[in-house]
Amino acid sequence: MDLSVFFLGTAGSVPSARRGLPAVLVRRGGERLLFDCGEGTQRQLLRSVGLVDLESVFITHFHADHWLGLPGMLKSFALRERTEPLDVYGPPGLEDLMGVMRVVYGRLPYELGIVELEPDETVDFGDYVVAAVPARHRSSAYGYAILEDPRPGHLDARVAQELGVTPGPDFGRLQRGESVNGVSPDQVMGPERKGRKVVISGDSAPCDAIAIASDHADLLVHEATFAEEERERAGQTAHSTARQAAELAREACVRMLAITHVSSRYVGGELREQAREIFPATEAPRDFDTIAVPFPERGGPVLERWSDRQARERNQTQEQPARSQAIPAS
Repeated sequence: MDLSVFFLGTAGSVPSARRGLPAVLVRRGGERLLFDCGEGTQRQLLRSVGLVDLESVFITHFHADHWLGLPGMLKSFALRERTEPLDVYGPPGLEDLMGVMRVVYGRLPYELGIVELEPDETVDFGDYVVAAVPARHRSSAYGYAILEDPRPGHLDARVAQELGVTPGPDFGRLQRGESVNGVSPDQVMGPERKGRKVVISGDSAPCDAIAIASDHADLLVHEATFAEEERERAGQTAHSTARQAAELAREACVRMLAITHVSSRYVGGELREQAREIFPATEAPRDFDTIAVPFPERGGPVLERWSDRQARERNQTQEQPARSQAIPAS
């Protein structure tokens, strides 16, 4: 199952000409989860992948740059005649905030669930969970960890057949944990394989809770609002420098670090280079970039720039007519 992180807004606090306010879209198979919804998020969606139907929205904290786009998006879903329920999760205080905003988005034709999460509480999505991780900021704030369930090991087809199991549906039963003709799964299945883990810090100074949640994560998306020269300023505002994010990633043994929430005083590349001095597997995504997160046995996370994706799609579009013309008439 595909898992990717699409960066809708990578700016910190205020938008710039090239970066929108914080918003991250996690796509897993056909499901879409939005983490934060800064002002202009629905416009960012329309400019890129379209205004997708979301399963859930997770708000990290209540500074305006992380949620102000939500009321307008809720209203847009209503105008599109959405009928599927939508749940919005966040720290304590979410119900009061959304109650005040009700005057903006009005009555909705779909059920809107407002769920205040306790620290370390998890939301169950079947074969994965989203866990609220206490962050260290100037207000009540969470990061979020997306944790997939472990997967069954590989079936040893040769051993299964030697034990009398016929290839076909019975193999599937063994993989689902059922015994077949006296053969149990533990006789033919390899060791359990871990699921993937993606951690999104939200706004946070370096903290133990985020570090612990990030242990051996496939991808850590961590704010890096400031360069190292502004470490004192970062401490005063409860943000992180790029170097601090890299130090946390190194200690947590993550596979890739993506730094975001970039202050408008930086382009982004200079922060990435500072982080790479500590943790080489660091990327600095721009708006509309994607990081694909494959299963560990298939390789590490891969960043695809939006410009590269557009070029690839243009080439595919141009190649299709050429292939059609090359097919001889019958």
